[in-house]
Amino acid sequence: MIQQNLNRIKSEIGAAKLIAVSKYRSIEELTTLYNSGQRIMAENRVQELLRKKPELPSDIEWHLIGHLQTNKVKSIIEEVSLIHSADRIKLLDEIEKQAQKRSIRVSVLLQVHVAQEESKFGFPVNELIQLAESGHFSRYQHIDFNGIMSMASLTSNENQVTTEFDLTQTVFKKIKPHMPAPDQFIEVSMGMSSDYFLALESGATMVRIGSKLFA
Repeated sequence: MIQQNLNRIKSEIGAAKLIAVSKYRSIEELTTLYNSGQRIMAENRVQELLRKKPELPSDIEWHLIGHLQTNKVKSIIEEVSLIHSADRIKLLDEIEKQAQKRSIRVSVLLQVHVAQEESKFGFPVNELIQLAESGHFSRYQHIDFNGIMSMASLTSNENQVTTEFDLTQTVFKKIKPHMPAPDQFIEVSMGMSSDYFLALESGATMVRIGSKLFA
């Protein structure tokens, strides 16, 4: 079933990258997913990623997609290929500090808050635009800014969700020319199992899918 789900979803998303969300999934399920050909997996929580990673093949590209506490940065930055949830200046400052200590570069996506729910994380739209236009992100010498990420409101109102995804794309295009390396700022990570078709229509280059893979 996992193989069939994976094949179907990959055919649906076309050129977009499938980020397989491994949250709540067993090592056996993830091994089946790996054996079916999936190589990018993502966790919401640092502890879960650190627990699962050693038990699975080493060529898996791990992404962190959940809210990242600053005190967890040092334990995760060498374990992941991409952090989707860079959502505040304090976090970027800590990533820069820890990356500098290790003489490494860390790839991140800037999370923008477009949803109606206040509980969701991310830079406010206007703040993110102002930071980019002011050249703020050029101060980070050990961070590669690869794009933008958002989460839409949890609602059955497709028009609202589409509006939020369209806003994400608008912000992406607006800040891209002001990023330190615009040619690297190419990813738009948005859309999950419930709304990835809408995200793709709004220009998602990465979709984060969990439950639909394992249903």
